[in-house]
Amino acid sequence: MSKHRDNSSISNTNHLPYHIPVLLAEVIESLRINPAGTYVDCTFGGGGHSKAILEKLSTNGRLVAFDQDETVRKNLQDDQRVIFIPHNFRHLGRLLRLQGIAKVDGILADLGVSSHQFDEPVRGFSTRFNADLDMRMDQRQGLTAAEVLNTYTEERLHKLFEQYGEVTNAKTLARTIVNVRQSALLRTIDGFKNAIREIVKGNPNKYFAQVFQALRIEVNDEVGVLQELLQQIPSLLKPGGRVAIITFHSLEDRLVKNFFRFGSFNEPAQNPFINTEPVNELKAVNKKPLIPSEEEMSKNSRSRSAKLRVAEKI
Repeated sequence: MSKHRDNSSISNTNHLPYHIPVLLAEVIESLRINPAGTYVDCTFGGGGHSKAILEKLSTNGRLVAFDQDETVRKNLQDDQRVIFIPHNFRHLGRLLRLQGIAKVDGILADLGVSSHQFDEPVRGFSTRFNADLDMRMDQRQGLTAAEVLNTYTEERLHKLFEQYGEVTNAKTLARTIVNVRQSALLRTIDGFKNAIREIVKGNPNKYFAQVFQALRIEVNDEVGVLQELLQQIPSLLKPGGRVAIITFHSLEDRLVKNFFRFGSFNEPAQNPFINTEPVNELKAVNKKPLIPSEEEMSKNSRSRSAKLRVAEKI
């Protein structure tokens, strides 16, 4: 999921930087790494965070790296301590058990899209290039952005753009899409942008970014995946173990914040007749999320919306 160019020795086949790992020092410090421990990087990507974790591990330590994007295999280090699992981290617990791992010392998830994926026109993530409307992080899955645009009802499109993209005129956008597709299918990025250009509100770049974010979240079921991950964490962490999650938009951050604080995705309703507190096996380490420094944001503009929340297993 989200990785943002890496200046380390791990690079892609064109010898260009793959991504800069966001909030790297803060992640490593927050995880309080046990040199002999077992750690999970749910979003391996360019391998920047994994590389830093490995540098803290002894020969007895282990790192399990997940990534559903098969193209990241080329970023793997030749290291016996690394187990690579080419699947979505929503299956975290089951796939760890298949490796004989019941409990871990730490879990990291850096959510979103990698710079590499944004910069690969054929993947259809970026508004900068013309390509098929794809947006699948896992090329093995069926649903594409084109299918969402051409088959979802007007009401479903409206809710999608409103909730996942915070698009100001989500209802008008949904109606426009439904009207346009009656005469022509929406297949390419440029075709889609041209079809809705007349209803763009405000800065076109920001508007299209919000629309594409909403489509990407839907195509990859990012909200459902995050919820499934969070629900598994308490049973997978050892007592004192920590989880660090980097989010890039308010919907993700709210889910993580509430789960770390309350053990559920919504703040519990206040009832004067019920005195029992909900059971929560996690304790938030920081009240407020950690954010990138001005220096980091100036070097890596894609880190600007990043928020890091950390919790510890009680």
